[in-house]
Amino acid sequence: MERITNKIIITTARRLIKETNTAEVPLSKIANELGITHAAIYKHFKNKQALWEAVAADWFEQTIINNVHFTPNKQQNKQAELHDWLWAFVNAKKNAYNNDPQMFLLNTYYVDNNPLALHEVLTSAYKMINQIMGYNDSNFEKAEAILSAFSVFTLPNFKETWHLPDYQPRFELLWQLISKGLTTIE
Repeated sequence: MERITNKIIITTARRLIKETNTAEVPLSKIANELGITHAAIYKHFKNKQALWEAVAADWFEQTIINNVHFTPNKQQNKQAELHDWLWAFVNAKKNAYNNDPQMFLLNTYYVDNNPLALHEVLTSAYKMINQIMGYNDSNFEKAEAILSAFSVFTLPNFKETWHLPDYQPRFELLWQLISKGLTTIE
C-alpha cells in the first residue's frame, strides 16, 4: 500500500470533486478511496477546514498561479511588466471560474471567505509582484495593496462582472489610477 501523504489526500480530494461534480465530498469518501479510516485523515490535517484550505490552495497554485502566462520583458519598465502580469493574473482567475466551477466554489468557500487563508494562498502572487517591482518587502504590504486594488477582477463576489464587454476597459482605467502611485511606494 502506498504511503499516505498530504499530497495524496489533496489529489484524491480534487479527483473526487471532479468525479462527483460537487465541492461537498465527505471526508469518509476520501478515506474510503485511500483505504484508510476517516480518523487517519486527521493525522495529516488538524480539521476539515485545514484539509479543504489545502485542497483549495493546491488548486489555486496549479490552476491560477501556474497559468499566469507572462514573459518578463527587460525592454519594458517595471510598471509595464506589472501591468502585463496583473492582466494575466486576473484572466487566469476568470478562466479558472469558467473552466472549473466546482473547485472555484470550494476555493471561494474555504479560502476567499477566510482572510488569513486568502493571504496565505496569495503569497506566491505577492512574491511575484515584489520581484517585478523590486520591492524588498518581506511582509508583502505593497504587493497586497496593489493586488487588493484589483479585487473587483479577482474576488468571487464580482464574478458576474467578469464577462461584461467593458472588462478590459475597466481594468485599464483601474491601472491608470494606481500606476501613478506606484512610483511613490518604492
